[in-house]
Amino acid sequence: MSRVAIIRCAGATIAGIAAVAAAGWLGGYRINTTPSFPLGLWRIEPLGRDAAVGDRVFICPPLTPAFKTAFERGYIRRGLCPGRLSPLIKTVVATAGQSVDIGEHVWIEGRPLAHSDIHCSDTEGRALSPWHGGTVPPGYLYLHSDFAGSFDSRYFGPIPAIGLLGLAHPVLTIDP
Repeated sequence: MSRVAIIRCAGATIAGIAAVAAAGWLGGYRINTTPSFPLGLWRIEPLGRDAAVGDRVFICPPLTPAFKTAFERGYIRRGLCPGRLSPLIKTVVATAGQSVDIGEHVWIEGRPLAHSDIHCSDTEGRALSPWHGGTVPPGYLYLHSDFAGSFDSRYFGPIPAIGLLGLAHPVLTIDP
């Protein structure tokens, strides 16, 4: 095969991969590489209503000091959300007006939240500061993941629902 043919073949392959990736992105498909939820291909499905407790969602994090630190520590990656952060996949566990108490675990409306241990440090020994607790304000969501090491609302508190991209549905995933 000539050098020109190799270059054309490589260019066509790269263009094909880029076209498939663009079509997937425009179709709402995302790849999850974090352990908070199963690894693999997920789809963002539009949500024609307000988010409710129990919804598993894709949401863009706000540009707050907590998320800047999270990015620096590698808890979240680069993406197409504001600040070039990647969207989070989390479960909505409290909405506006619900009370959240933080102790050794999270309590919502006086009931313990499963898999919600509060950790003082991450796996590398860096300090973690839990959110102080309180009432979820209007227009905000309190988010959770059952993964013990998840960076979720236990540490950053409720976040604006305006960043909601839609429901998160697994397409082709594996649990490590």
